[in-house]
Amino acid sequence: MDPEIFEYWMMTGLIVALVSFMGFIVWDLAKQSKAGRYGTFVLFFALGLGVLGFVIKGLVISGLQGS
Repeated sequence: MDPEIFEYWMMTGLIVALVSFMGFIVWDLAKQSKAGRYGTFVLFFALGLGVLGFVIKGLVISGLQGS
């Protein structure tokens, strides 16, 4: 297998695993702090904005590189 293809798939898989683990951490934090529905929504919204920023950054970089 070509190392570039392996790196691409591993990076994608590990980022998905990291975001999923962060989601679990946020859910556990909301549950332990008794944040309620609104507080849990705010926590996941903040996590979602971070993930969205990461995705947008990737799209902008690939757009600038022309691929």
